[in-house]
Amino acid sequence: MSEKVAAAVACFREGFNCSQAILSTWGGEFGLEKETSLRVASAFGGGMAGLGEVCGAVTGALIVIGLKHGQTQAKDKETKDRNYAHVQDFTGRFRSRNGSLLCRELLGCNLTTPEEREMAKQKGLFTERCPRFVRDAAEILEDFL
Repeated sequence: MSEKVAAAVACFREGFNCSQAILSTWGGEFGLEKETSLRVASAFGGGMAGLGEVCGAVTGALIVIGLKHGQTQAKDKETKDRNYAHVQDFTGRFRSRNGSLLCRELLGCNLTTPEEREMAKQKGLFTERCPRFVRDAAEILEDFL
């Protein structure tokens, strides 16, 4: 495991969400202060604030890909297309490793209900599965940077 991947997993284990773990690990390379990275990514954990949508580790990585490859001119279709190709490649790789991009499918529960969220905690899903998703996103992301 590389230093960056280990740092992202450690950040998650420290108590930050999956998206924060990814963005705060790489954000500094693109001029973002750690605090700014943590704030920007704070709403994306649990598949967007616990809604179970796209995994926060994925959204954090997509923000980083955008920082590296995103367009800055509205008419720059070539850069936009290249960025989208990177995103599609990244998400395809993550899906291949884990079977889905969706938090609720990755964890096998509906985080929007208090009962299932509590069940996820009791089963240790956040401590057992989520670090793997952060690691996978971080490893794939390294290929794009």
